[in-house]
Amino acid sequence: MLRPGGTIETIGETPLVPLRSIVPAGSARVLVKLESMNPTGSMKDRPALAMVRAAAADGRLPPGGTVVEYTGGSTGTSLAFVAGALGFGCHLESSDAFSEEKRDHMRALGARLTLVRSDRQRITEGLIRSMISTSRRIARRSGHFWSDQLNNPDASRGYHPMGEEIWRDTGGTVDAFVQSVGTSHSLHGTAESLRRHRPDLLVCAVEPKESPILSEGRTGGHRIEGIGIGFVPPLWRRELVDEIASVTSHDAHAMARTLARREGLFGGASSGANVVAALRIAKRLGSGATVVTLQVDTGLKYLTTEVYGARARAPGDGYLPGAR
Repeated sequence: MLRPGGTIETIGETPLVPLRSIVPAGSARVLVKLESMNPTGSMKDRPALAMVRAAAADGRLPPGGTVVEYTGGSTGTSLAFVAGALGFGCHLESSDAFSEEKRDHMRALGARLTLVRSDRQRITEGLIRSMISTSRRIARRSGHFWSDQLNNPDASRGYHPMGEEIWRDTGGTVDAFVQSVGTSHSLHGTAESLRRHRPDLLVCAVEPKESPILSEGRTGGHRIEGIGIGFVPPLWRRELVDEIASVTSHDAHAMARTLARREGLFGGASSGANVVAALRIAKRLGSGATVVTLQVDTGLKYLTTEVYGARARAPGDGYLPGAR
């Protein structure tokens, strides 16, 4: 199909597929929306386009200006893609705690990259706050726009179409929506759209067990890229969430490998965490119900990490539902 507006018109309308091999008998149907099918391989293309378009429309981002952001990689990659496609520059602040593939991808799309060193490649509150501080300083330069994803409501609005897509493609049968929390925008924006159709929809937020800031108020280091920033996201809306599930980094990684080998779904650790939590809810709801979650991004972003690379566990190491 011809896209006259260019590559940004290929964002969204991603497939929704059922898990076939790993859902135990008697559980609800589990559907996974393949956000890895977006242009940069991530759901973050949606909020990136929404933030850049809104800032260009109201003058915060001047013609030929530069987008500035702190990022674990996927938002930055999406911003680099959108900025380049729309004629803007991009300066991103990231860290060695995130995959080399993501950093290379950002550079390949034309972004200038500033790296903040981590503590043993752990994702911690201190690291995220240091990245934020660095990007804030850079954004003070003339002609620069700080998208500031944590505090930007345009990002949440960028996910409204996802909720509509899920409702349409399930034929209005979705009973629960499960999504991991980084900025919280994907959970909020999608849930808002779905609840316009079904106010009693069950919404489950997912966070790292090593850093259960939302459920227990504790922070810590973990290895699930893209989620668990170590503090409560500024725009977090607890009233939109029915329950919060915590998943260990080990289980998230193991599930990502299991999904790749048994379902043909190649995603990162946050996608693994989503499915771990979705299977718990599916078991509780039972047959006849439908649980929807997201494959947040593609596993190609994590080939050199402990999820899939040399540091990954043996090929037989995967996640067996109900084993823990």
